[in-house]
Amino acid sequence: MPQHTHETVDVDLGGRTVAVPAGGMFDRHRMQTDLDDVAGDPRVGTVDFFRHLRKSRVDSPIGSTMTPNFYYAMSSARLTFVARSAAIRRRIPPALTPLEIAPGLGLVSLMFFRYDVCDIDFYTEAAVGVAVRPARHGRLPIVDLASALADDHLHAHVLSLPVNTEIAQVRGHDGYGFPKWVTDLDVDIDDARTTARVANHDGGVDVSLSVATPAQKDRPSGTAVSSLTSYTEVDGIWQSTLNQTNILASGRAILPRGVDLTIGKGRMADDLRAVRPIRAVALDVSTKAQAALHMPVPISMPATREGR
Repeated sequence: MPQHTHETVDVDLGGRTVAVPAGGMFDRHRMQTDLDDVAGDPRVGTVDFFRHLRKSRVDSPIGSTMTPNFYYAMSSARLTFVARSAAIRRRIPPALTPLEIAPGLGLVSLMFFRYDVCDIDFYTEAAVGVAVRPARHGRLPIVDLASALADDHLHAHVLSLPVNTEIAQVRGHDGYGFPKWVTDLDVDIDDARTTARVANHDGGVDVSLSVATPAQKDRPSGTAVSSLTSYTEVDGIWQSTLNQTNILASGRAILPRGVDLTIGKGRMADDLRAVRPIRAVALDVSTKAQAALHMPVPISMPATREGR
């Protein structure tokens, strides 16, 4: 493995110049990472999941790039709240419909991610997202709900998505249309504890979390793969982004206790308050996972939903 340094090199992403670690994954491979090389990293363990996924070159707002973006070693935490559907509707575009678990009640998630080994180098990320019904859905609401609660395939609209590196911000904002910005963002997840802190523009706390990590269960690669489809609107065009996650170790706490959550001042805090969460109903933590994030594709979306 290359030695980590603080030196950077400049790369062009669709006319935007960003600095990336010299000798890092992106500098060396430009999204065409050698899986055998990655397999030698002790943090990764296995790359079997990625051997069944084919990368392809596509044109995008960030220039010609390879997709999917592979995350070889990552961890994540998701704190899910029940919230009033009316509050959620006020914060999402009219074309989307909140996924309801009961009449008038939807789901809001506060999420944190740590990507230790990935195609665009180490970074951390946080998100406020709301569960929505699939675009052009024709199934009964209970079917959509059952699928989402089983983590089989969740559909979401993201309100906030801060990151701590410039390349992650440019790719996420310009390439995917996500509401991304760069800030100080610390995420540490291990078998004992999950902690995260997102800084606001003054260096204070936007959102922070500290909680005991639920007991983890190891899962063989490929046996617990979940999907998330996110909907974004860019210049009046709707697009959907697919993220596939290969869970290698995870645990869940229902009605979690001992959650030390600070909702301070900042963009994430504002978005979380706006959807008026009522209470935390689940904490899902994965200490070991992998993911494949596909480039967005255009999708047909009705201009408005009836019955909002």
